[in-house]
Amino acid sequence: MRMLVERFQGVVFGLCHRMLGHREDAEDVAQDVFLRVFRSLQKWDSSRPFKPWLLTIAANRCRTALSKRKRLPKPTELQIHPSAGAAELESLGLSEELQLALGELRDDYKMCFVLFHQQELSCAEVAKIMQCPEGTVKTWLHRARRKLADSLIRRGVVTDAGFELHRI
Repeated sequence: MRMLVERFQGVVFGLCHRMLGHREDAEDVAQDVFLRVFRSLQKWDSSRPFKPWLLTIAANRCRTALSKRKRLPKPTELQIHPSAGAAELESLGLSEELQLALGELRDDYKMCFVLFHQQELSCAEVAKIMQCPEGTVKTWLHRARRKLADSLIRRGVVTDAGFELHRI
């Protein structure tokens, strides 16, 4: 069990952190994922790859955590968000800007983007994890990329002309 956790904890935690945006929440959900995996290991079809099965469980636990979070009252602590001042945004690096832009995406777009680009899964694997058609995954990826680009352009992180040059 320890070897399994050691091998996949980075992948699971990374997905959870990107989806939930908070380290503590990601740690809690990642722990829950491994508990569920251990309890359900006998249900795994050993003729199929393990990682997509594991990430399906992680994605489902993240969805549950996000739905629970939406029902809670908003925290009153100060947070940097898209309407933050220019001085605050200038101090952020590209990684932080991307994380803030990811936070603006719908949950399904964000999960799709993270699984495809950061976990390097195929569209077919993402579709299986998200339990939707592969065509939907491709549409969500396109929309997520466009919304991320629009957000980064709007925030002045990249220029429209610069972004167009990188896409060619």
